[in-house]
Order: sequence, then structure tokens, then C-alpha cells
Amino acid sequence: MSKILIGRYIPGDSLIYKMDPRGKLLATIFFILIIFLANNWITYGILIIFSLVAVYATKLRPKVFWDGIKPLIWLIFFTSLLQLFFTSGGTTYWKWSIFTISSYGITNAIYIFIRFTLIILISTVMTLTTMPLEIANAMEWLLTPLKYLKVPVDKIALVMSIALRFVPTLFDETVKIMNAQRSRGADFNDGGLIKRAKAIAPLLVPLFIESLETAVELSTAMEARGYRGSEGRSRYRILRWSKYDLICLVYFIILVGLLLIFRTR
Repeated sequence: MSKILIGRYIPGDSLIYKMDPRGKLLATIFFILIIFLANNWITYGILIIFSLVAVYATKLRPKVFWDGIKPLIWLIFFTSLLQLFFTSGGTTYWKWSIFTISSYGITNAIYIFIRFTLIILISTVMTLTTMPLEIANAMEWLLTPLKYLKVPVDKIALVMSIALRFVPTLFDETVKIMNAQRSRGADFNDGGLIKRAKAIAPLLVPLFIESLETAVELSTAMEARGYRGSEGRSRYRILRWSKYDLICLVYFIILVGLLLIFRTR
């Protein structure tokens, strides 16, 4: 769990760090959408190259991103296996009952694997280079039109900000509880899947209690500082668009253009 990078921020001073968090959030959402334009090896190759360029632009070690993908690699692999065995079409290489391995299934499984890996990679680029509070502010800006529908956007942004801030804290607390129970003889890696699941179950009670205590302490601290709601509050950090966001826009225009050109071939 200590390897999971959701909600973690690593300080830096590269081009990606200098972008407005709203631009990074829109770029991440846009990338997740345009990744479905890829339908052949050339377009997927273009997406991989552009993703690696984004990773290089962060100036962070590649191992950091591998640590972010590694905990989810088995989930991606399992999803790809479902596509492999339950997708038919093209040349059939093996068939048994409802399971089929075909040329179309193999290709589709590889595409799904690449797609999910790139989505996680680009999402990791955003979370590592953007502070959780900035991500919450960008989400609040994105949800601003919902204010006209009487949606409490300010409260939603506050909840998201707190959630993003305390996800790494909960992971670290889980590791501490596991180490404490290991020192008392607990074994989380021995036996089959059911036995290991039973060994992990005792972690839930102390983790749940710790989460409640953290929530109570946070609410008390907010009340002591006079927090009475987000409506009408001023901001210490003002979000401003910059030339780096324009560079990102040009980057994505080129990416979409290449995908549309090679998609039709």
C-alpha cells in the first residue's frame, strides 16, 4: 500500500508543475476521452509516445510511475484476460465451452491493456505534479455551472479536497497497523486467497476507528478556526492560466490530429 500514489504530491519545478491545475485536469479528462479514438497499432503507438513525453516532462524518475502502476497491474491484466477469452472474431485458435481465443480477442486484449495502463499513467502524472488542494480547486471550477442548478459545488469541492488529502494518510496508517500486527505474529502472505482475506479482515476495525477519530479531530479544528461554509470565502492561491497551458493545448491538438489521420488508414 505504501507504493500507491493516489493523492500523493512530489514537489518539482518542471513544465508540468508550472501549468494551471485546471489545465492539467482538463488535459487528463481529454486524454481519457481521445484514447478511444485509437483503433490500430499506429494510433496506440502515438498515444504511448505522447504519454512517455508527458512523463519525461515531469522530470521525475520513471520508477516513481512504475510504482504507481504496479499495484494495479494485476487488475489490468485480469481485465485483459476477460477480453482474451470472451471476445470472438477473426481466426479462432482455441475454443472450449464459452472460452475462445481468437486473433481479434488477442488484439483487443492487448489494446485494453495499453489503454488502462496509459490512463493510469497520465492520471499519475496529474496527481504527482498537482497538490490535492489545487486539484480540488480545479474540480470546483469545472463544476461551477452546476451552481445554477442549486448544486452545493463548494461543499463538494471541500469533500474532494479532504478525501484527496487523507488517502495517503490512510494508506500509511494501514501499513502501520499491518506492521504492528506482524510484530504480534500475524501473517498476511501465508496460505490461500481465503486465508489471506481472513487475515486482512482484522485490519478494518482499527482502520475504521482511526478514520473516525481523524474526521472528528479535523471537524473540531475547522470549527475552532471559524469555518462556517465555503460560500463567499476568499482564496489564498488564485488560479491563473499561463503560457504553459497554451503549450499543452497545442500538444493535444497535434495528438488529436495524428490520431484522426492514422485512424482512417
